[in-house]
Amino acid sequence: MKRNDTPLIEQPEKWVRKNYRQDCTEQVHRPPTNAIDLELADEFATALEGVENNDLIAALVVTGAGSCFSAGLDLKAVPTYDRAQQQAMVMQVERASRQEQLALLRAHPDLGTRAKVSDASRAEQEGAGLDRLTEEEFIRLNDQNAAYRERFGFPFLLAVKGITKQEVLRALEERGRASRDAEFAEALRQAYRIARFRLEAAVS
Repeated sequence: MKRNDTPLIEQPEKWVRKNYRQDCTEQVHRPPTNAIDLELADEFATALEGVENNDLIAALVVTGAGSCFSAGLDLKAVPTYDRAQQQAMVMQVERASRQEQLALLRAHPDLGTRAKVSDASRAEQEGAGLDRLTEEEFIRLNDQNAAYRERFGFPFLLAVKGITKQEVLRALEERGRASRDAEFAEALRQAYRIARFRLEAAVS
């Protein structure tokens, strides 16, 4: 670490770093608009890790070279997922053991839960109105979730994109009466749909 009046300047391909005593400036340098690709995101993660592990740095400022901070995600540099790739992921799960499939299902949260969930799950549930349940609806959903989990051994899975909270409640009630084998297959189908929707959202 150099003194404040003698900065250390490192200039990798896409980043320029200037450390001044306890301040650190990370500069995005990917002409012409500093759009973020996967390589740049990886470099940024590495840079952040270095800052976090340096006890001498108390502040981090991220800037962009030129007149633009960042144009955002470079869509041309993001991989796409076609039907063949989606089907390959489905087949991988289909070939897994029953216990491995069960672990996949159990990794999902209860719909309508007030516990902390992933950003993707929260956005999906908000879209279905599950963050705006009345107290009566929340109690009903919570009770039905508990009964479903007790009967089948995993949480109720439903790809909620494009449906309402009333449809969620109705589907939970109806599927709670299904046979164990039929519902296990349906839960996996819903897990595939959730994954597909999230992949499509990530590259859209």
